[in-house]
Amino acid sequence: MDGRYAFKRDYNAIRKRKMLFVGGCILVAFVAMGLQLSVGKYDITFLESYGILFDHIMGVDPVTDLDAKKDYVVWDLRFPRALASLAVGAGLGVCGAAMQSTLRNPLADPYTTGISAGAGLGACLALVSGVCVVPFLYGEAATVVNAFVFSLIPAFVIIGISAVKKKVTSSMMILIGIAVMYVFTAFTTLLKLTASDESLEDVYMWNVGLLGKASWDNVWVMLLFALIGIVLFQYLSGRLNILTMSDGGARSLGVDPKRERLIVLVIVSLVTSVMVAFTGTIGFVGLVAPHMVRMFLGSDNRFLIPASAAFGAMLLICTDCLAKNIGVAGLPVGVVTACIGGPLFLYLLLKQRKAIWN
Repeated sequence: MDGRYAFKRDYNAIRKRKMLFVGGCILVAFVAMGLQLSVGKYDITFLESYGILFDHIMGVDPVTDLDAKKDYVVWDLRFPRALASLAVGAGLGVCGAAMQSTLRNPLADPYTTGISAGAGLGACLALVSGVCVVPFLYGEAATVVNAFVFSLIPAFVIIGISAVKKKVTSSMMILIGIAVMYVFTAFTTLLKLTASDESLEDVYMWNVGLLGKASWDNVWVMLLFALIGIVLFQYLSGRLNILTMSDGGARSLGVDPKRERLIVLVIVSLVTSVMVAFTGTIGFVGLVAPHMVRMFLGSDNRFLIPASAAFGAMLLICTDCLAKNIGVAGLPVGVVTACIGGPLFLYLLLKQRKAIWN
C-alpha cells in the first residue's frame, strides 16, 4: 500500500509541475504582449500601455491630444500586431508539436508538407501576374486568397495519394511534401524571372514573413484559427500520444494511424495556411518551440500541446519586439526568427535527450 501511495504522490507531483510550467508559459506570453505594446519608435512605458489598453476597452475617452495619440499607437497600431504575434506563434507552435508527434520526426514542422511553398507560389502569382483564383479580386486581398488556396494543395495531394495507395507511412507523407515543395519552388522561380523590380521586392518581403500588416480587419481570423487548432489538438492529444508508437502498436490499441495522420494533416494545413496567408513564411517557430518544451515536459501531448502554443506565442512576441527595433525601419520578423532559431535549434539537437522521443 505504501508503495502505491508513494507512486501516486510522485505522479501527482510531476503532473503538478507540468501544469505549472504550462501556466507559466501562458503567463509569460501575455506579459510579453505588454512589452510589445510599449516597445517601438514612440516611447510608451510598460504600465502606461496596459493603462491605455484598459481605458480603451472600458470606453474611457482620451483627455488631451497626446493621450489620443498614445491611444491610437497602442490600440490601432501595436495591439493588433501583438495579437497577431500571439495567434501566429501559438498556431505554429501547436501545429509543429502535432506534426512532430504524428510523423515521429524531430525535424517536422508546420511547413513540412509543402504548405509554405504552396503559399509562396500563390502569393507570387498574385503579386507578379495579378492573377487570383477568385475572379475580379486584386491587391492584398488577392495575395491572401491565393496564398491560402495554394497552401492547401499539398494536403490535397497527400490525401489523394492516400486514397489510391493503401499504405502511406509518415515518411512517405514527408517525401510527398518535399516533392510538392520542389515543384512549387520551381514555378515560383520562373515567375520571379518575369517580375518587375517592384513586384520582386513585394515577393521578397512576403517570403521573409511580416507582422506589420496585422490590423483589426484580419487579426480575428488568425486568433480564431489558432484557437481552433489548440482546442482540436488538445482533444486529440491522447491519439497523438498513440501515434508516437509504431503503426503496429497503434493498431493494437484500436487507432488507425493512416486516418489519424490525415486528420492531423488537414487541421495543420488549415491553421498554418491561414497564418501564412496573412503574414508570409515565419520559420523556426513551429520547429523550435516544441523542442524547447519537450526538454521540460517530455513528449506527453496532453501537456506538450498547450505548452507549445504558449511558448510559440511568447517566442514570436519577443522576437517581434526585437525585430521592430533593429535599424531605422526595423526588420521583418521572419529574418530575426531565422537568425535566432537556426543556432538555437542546433543547440537543442546537441543537448536533447533521445529519451524524450521515446
